[in-house]
Amino acid sequence: MKVYNSLTRQKEEFIPNNPDEVKVYVCGPTVYNFFHLGNARPFVVFDTLRRYLKYIGYNVNFVQNFTDVDDKIINRAKEEGISAPEVSEKYIKEYFDDAKALNIVPADTHPRVSENIQQIIEFVETLIEKGYAYEVDGDVYYSTRKFKDYGKLSKQNIEELEAGARIAVEEKKKDPLDFALWKARKEESEIAWESPWGMGRPGWHIECSAMSRRYLGPTLDIHAGGQDLQFPHHENEIAQSEACNGVPFAKYWMHNAYITIDKEKMSKSLGNFFTVREIREKYKGEVIRYFLLSGHYRSPIDFNDNLMEMSKASLARFENARKNLEFLIEKGEGQMTDDEKKVFESYDSYRAKFKEAMDDDLNTADAISAIFELVTAINQAVKDGASKEFAQKSLDTLLELTHVLGLLEAEEDADVDDEIKKLVDEREAARAAKDFAKADQIRDELKAKGITLKDTPQGVQIIKEEV
Repeated sequence: MKVYNSLTRQKEEFIPNNPDEVKVYVCGPTVYNFFHLGNARPFVVFDTLRRYLKYIGYNVNFVQNFTDVDDKIINRAKEEGISAPEVSEKYIKEYFDDAKALNIVPADTHPRVSENIQQIIEFVETLIEKGYAYEVDGDVYYSTRKFKDYGKLSKQNIEELEAGARIAVEEKKKDPLDFALWKARKEESEIAWESPWGMGRPGWHIECSAMSRRYLGPTLDIHAGGQDLQFPHHENEIAQSEACNGVPFAKYWMHNAYITIDKEKMSKSLGNFFTVREIREKYKGEVIRYFLLSGHYRSPIDFNDNLMEMSKASLARFENARKNLEFLIEKGEGQMTDDEKKVFESYDSYRAKFKEAMDDDLNTADAISAIFELVTAINQAVKDGASKEFAQKSLDTLLELTHVLGLLEAEEDADVDDEIKKLVDEREAARAAKDFAKADQIRDELKAKGITLKDTPQGVQIIKEEV
């Protein structure tokens, strides 16, 4: 497998530091609101990376944090008239609701900043001892210029970074490029912890450095996140971690591109964003996931209704193929014929195409194309019926590949209700009595309810369609 390493700006063969445990850290949400579609992209993309690494045989230790200590959380707490911990707890629960709808598997560990304060304090103390940080009036800052490799990830030239552009200028700092590791409490109502420098709380960047080291060790195999985190967040993580630990922080860096609206980056600051919760009012979570995987993760995707409808229709093709195979398994019998065995052997070519795409820097777009080819071959093979064994093996192959992408995993709708079954039985009775006018009338009535009937040699197949 090859991945594009943001650190070297090229595709590289993925060779983990320890093949028995691949260590992956992904920056999680700051929990002060529902997450939007732009936030969802790295959650879905790197959940898919984790799934694929496990599919090809790796044992993956996957950590994704929750930033539950932050200025935005404090401000939201003031707005809602509740405490900062209550705000973060509320939106962590909402995260898991939306993540489940998107078929995002929970991380092996979801550390919270508030549960790692002592580790963060110890990390900052080490940086001070090593001369990379200094304290001023209860605030602690990182001496950016002392880290000789600063800018190696984002390719920023430290001499060209302009103070005040993306870096706050404060009189307390020795240098405008320095950034906060620990912030002194400004008012009594602020959430804060005891530290060697007085009551305060961590800066944003130090949190991930401390949590990733605690749960994965000083060197990661893959550190991933959105493109917008590359600078300054990930750049600062490298500076902190390598200065503190004395070893490389991460072997591979992976960053996904933006979601755009009318070709402009989706972001809360621009006000042009849609939360996943809002989009779920119109589309199933799996449709959103399909949309996010329909393009290569390093290419921007423009969010619009047309692409969402295309995603919905494409996913429906996968769902219909599965439902058809499930029907044939339920009603069918017997072992594979010689012709079916030949078709089943041909499935290896689609699996190979799928793996070739995923091995090429997680090319989910081409992987989806390989699944479409498989679905076409399956549909062609079973159009006149199939043995139970062939239908089962076809379904197993389809689900093997779709599950790597986190598709076709949503909970099934409830069984067809009694009213529908009664109408189907009445139609069958009408057909048996050669009352075809009544049979057609019932078929049309069911069609209006979103139910399509397919007459097969195995019996009537009831297909529930979205209306």
